[in-house]
Amino acid sequence: MAKHWVAPRFGGSEVLELVDTEVPEPGPGEVTIDVRAAGVNPADTKHVRQGDPADLPVPIGYEVAGVLSTVGPDTEIASGGGAVGDEVLAFRVSGGWAERITVPAADVFAKPAALGFAEAANLLLAATTAADMIRVTRAEGRDTVVVHGASGAVGVSLLQLLRPLGTRVIGTASERNADTVRRFGGEWVAYGDGLEARIRDRAPDGVDVALDCVGTDEAVDVSLALVADRSRIVTIAAPGRAQSDGIRAVGGAQPESAAFRDSVRQRLIDLAGAGELEVPVARTFPLAEALAAVHLLESQHPGGKLALLP
Repeated sequence: MAKHWVAPRFGGSEVLELVDTEVPEPGPGEVTIDVRAAGVNPADTKHVRQGDPADLPVPIGYEVAGVLSTVGPDTEIASGGGAVGDEVLAFRVSGGWAERITVPAADVFAKPAALGFAEAANLLLAATTAADMIRVTRAEGRDTVVVHGASGAVGVSLLQLLRPLGTRVIGTASERNADTVRRFGGEWVAYGDGLEARIRDRAPDGVDVALDCVGTDEAVDVSLALVADRSRIVTIAAPGRAQSDGIRAVGGAQPESAAFRDSVRQRLIDLAGAGELEVPVARTFPLAEALAAVHLLESQHPGGKLALLP
């Protein structure tokens, strides 16, 4: 038996329960991971607000890092090899907020020694989302790009992935997070009244791409005012505005996005292992205190990624 967070009914974070579950032995193509850290993301609880009752109870958590405890017959992990005792990370999995989890080996990768467990458990959801946003907007070195919410997890990944392209990036954030935007290569601009004018002052020759990580009307409205080609505006948080205003919205549930995100996992892990993609971790919590982590995340000011430590 192992402790495991689930949603026994649909709703907000208040429905989550920590329960004992049987962890199945891995079959061919599967491995069991003793979890050392589980990532905490808005999507973890967002996806249990409603759904098909037949799917209940819903296991919580999409990414983990830990140690292989069992390897199924004739099985290799996605990065090759894989033996009991190896340190690994996994994404996209189901039920990562757990002490132990059996998952498809195709979603498991060797953890770079340079990454701690908390960092590794928070790398791929944000970084694959950022890479997907760059893909759909075709952002490249000659572009001027605005990133709304540049100090958040996806925003920080965007800043780091855009930097080697030579792209000029203007990042919106609060004043308290200005140094974070600058640290990762962005030019900070405060959001709030007058945002469009402040960005135009920074970029009098225009803005080519807008990447929205926050979903506010301000972010979408300013993006529409600044970027002429609506196919080069993408949001991960305002699907309604995307539909009504003709901009792009991406999410991991979209088949094209899911396939792309899966395809770039190893590249992003390699970048992180080489020190070229940092995962700022603000705080860790014991697994049993997952709800406290969720409440901090929902405050929208965690100051970095959060991890659960079984």
